[in-house]
Amino acid sequence: MPEPTDRQAPPRAVPKNDAGYLEKITQAVFQAGFSWKVIENKWPNFQKAFADFDIDMVATFTEIDLERLVEDKGIVRNGRKIAATIHNAQVCQELIREHGSFPAYLRSMDDLDYYSRAKAFIKQFKFMGAMGAYFFFWSVGEDVPPYEEWQAARSK
Repeated sequence: MPEPTDRQAPPRAVPKNDAGYLEKITQAVFQAGFSWKVIENKWPNFQKAFADFDIDMVATFTEIDLERLVEDKGIVRNGRKIAATIHNAQVCQELIREHGSFPAYLRSMDDLDYYSRAKAFIKQFKFMGAMGAYFFFWSVGEDVPPYEEWQAARSK
């Protein structure tokens, strides 16, 4: 991916814990259809709204929490993306139970090429498309093909 600017994406960094991976997944979900600057400006509110992306907390959010978040003017109030974040926290819980941690889950796919890894990732997480998966893998420091190569492969 080209070196990001403040308008494109946050800096590339390996998350410090499993919550950081859910946070990056959520950034990918909410960035779709928006300029990064809009999401960046609201991000502190997202962190508060989603309990600092504590996976176990977010995974237990109920319909009442969903309704509360849809009314929260500090975040992007897209009910489908909010519901996807709750679902994605539940998927993270399952993957962590199975592999021990989110990074261990990612390491379990090390023998796959990027495109196979991305396809498996997209199948598991809601509201995650090809660009979101690319952004996620890139932003957490995983190996991805150069952006131009990835774009060319997508257009085939």
